[in-house]
Amino acid sequence: MVAQRNPKRRPARATTGRRPAGRLTRRRVLIVGSGDVAARAIPLLAKRARVFALVRRAEAAAPLRALGALPLHADLDDARSLRRLAGIAPAVLHFAPPPDRGDGDPRSRRLVATLARRGLPTRLVYISTTGVYGDCAGASVPETRPLRAGTARAKRRVAAERTLRAFARRSGCRLAILRAPGIYAAERLSLARLERGDPVLHASEDVFTNHIHADDLARLAIAALTRGGNCRAWNASDDSDLRMGEWYDRMADTFGLPRPPRATRSEIERVLSPMMLSFMSESRRLDNTRLHRELRVQLRYPTVDAGLAHARAWFDQHKGNKQ
Repeated sequence: MVAQRNPKRRPARATTGRRPAGRLTRRRVLIVGSGDVAARAIPLLAKRARVFALVRRAEAAAPLRALGALPLHADLDDARSLRRLAGIAPAVLHFAPPPDRGDGDPRSRRLVATLARRGLPTRLVYISTTGVYGDCAGASVPETRPLRAGTARAKRRVAAERTLRAFARRSGCRLAILRAPGIYAAERLSLARLERGDPVLHASEDVFTNHIHADDLARLAIAALTRGGNCRAWNASDDSDLRMGEWYDRMADTFGLPRPPRATRSEIERVLSPMMLSFMSESRRLDNTRLHRELRVQLRYPTVDAGLAHARAWFDQHKGNKQ
């Protein structure tokens, strides 16, 4: 089994005067970035709030409507299309990533410029990435660690966080930042890598990796709407403590696939993509103590073993339904 961090830790009662989660009743919530995590959050939010979801493509509207959201056609890359968002909701879940090129995050800049026009939001939750810390050589990483992003992708996330913090300080909007590591679920596992036989690093060179189930990330984002302090960040990670090779070994064992071969870093550099190599170049062990203490969400999948067992059951059920 995967070792759990601080197994005797019990979430302490928050003493910062944050409002209870029930205050979302009859409120309006705007979701920006209507992807997989948003799809998991919408049914939960729709039970107690009116949910608006930004969509770029017309064909994406119907699935969101079926989940309980009112789709709004707009594009973060088109400032004029965003005008309808001004003042539409006092709570905003910002799940949209920065562009895949450039130095900053013009999408977040356009969003806050729109939100500042009238009816400023009172709450904003942003899902960032733990890549903002850069390579930590396997050290334990609390949220207070300086941001030293090493990749262009992570540097754009740092720029997004700074844009949103500046907006929160100017406007008084309460900002919560969830720094997410590798997001997984039954529908988003990298089984193809195992089937191809892609190698992983030898244990002596391997890096520590961190994960969060998509369902838990959606629930954490909702909790951060009402329990998050202003300009507060959390490592949105589960309690697992393992290296990347162990993650793929456990995935292989769960699904009855061969474990990936081990290779040296120099050997791997000749066969893997630059994107995958970037993940194998940074090693962190996320400290999620603040998450448990302040957001007080009981993770459904506190370890990857629990998440992978659920994923296997999901696959077996869907396979059976097709027979």
